[in-house]
Amino acid sequence: MTHDQKPVTLLVVAAALINEKNEVLLAERPEGKRLAGKWEFPGGKVEPDESPETALARELHEELGVNVEPNDLEPFWFLSHDYSAEFGFHLLMPVYLCRHWQGTPEAKEHAAIAWKHPAAMWELPMIEADTALVEKLRAIC
Repeated sequence: MTHDQKPVTLLVVAAALINEKNEVLLAERPEGKRLAGKWEFPGGKVEPDESPETALARELHEELGVNVEPNDLEPFWFLSHDYSAEFGFHLLMPVYLCRHWQGTPEAKEHAAIAWKHPAAMWELPMIEADTALVEKLRAIC
């Protein structure tokens, strides 16, 4: 990125899927992707013709094989992180809580998935941008 270029804002959505034990689902980024080997919350890019909730339901189906109704996604928080130096964009990520879904989550696009209580999430190499989100989840789980 040159000095006079402004970073683009990238809109992505993420979910904190919470099970009956108050554990949250995390996914490991696969080889060949940015930040490979780091753990994140499932989700992805919002396409121009999608609402954030519709995009997240689509992404959860593609990534985990679960079906989620958009009205089962509870707005929780949003994350804003500057990746302009590393990747040339600023991340804006609405995060939703999800306690209801159909199907059993499996790693379809990630290297692995794991259920972790927020207090134990730092046992995994988490993406740095998710630090504040982990702390917010610790307050409710």
